[in-house]
Amino acid sequence: QVQLVESGGGLVQPGGSLRLSCAASGFALDYYAIVWFRLVPGKKREGVSCISSSDYTTYYADSVKGRFTISRDNAKNTVYLQMNSLKPEDTAVYHCATDLRRFSCSDYEFYEYEFWGQGTQVTVSS
Repeated sequence: QVQLVESGGGLVQPGGSLRLSCAASGFALDYYAIVWFRLVPGKKREGVSCISSSDYTTYYADSVKGRFTISRDNAKNTVYLQMNSLKPEDTAVYHCATDLRRFSCSDYEFYEYEFWGQGTQVTVSS
């Protein structure tokens, strides 16, 4: 059974950092592209970052480029999202997602991924 579980969210002051984790079970995470999305009520979902399976190429939304870093730990079957210099506009529920037919990050912002985690809340506020 494919399952993704996010953790690491919380309340942080502007300028602070958090590291989100996406732990996978039921499949080998390193064979597939993994995407982080964030959702804010009333707003369109945003594809924050993606890491591909083959060459581990990484992609970022312009809004987080230079501040966020996506990475894999295949031994732990986990993908991370390191978030630095956080801003209030980063406040959202962050979800990781994957699809066992997707290996690249092509059009990751728009693809309808089959498997999603439950999400972890990130709140950036003073």
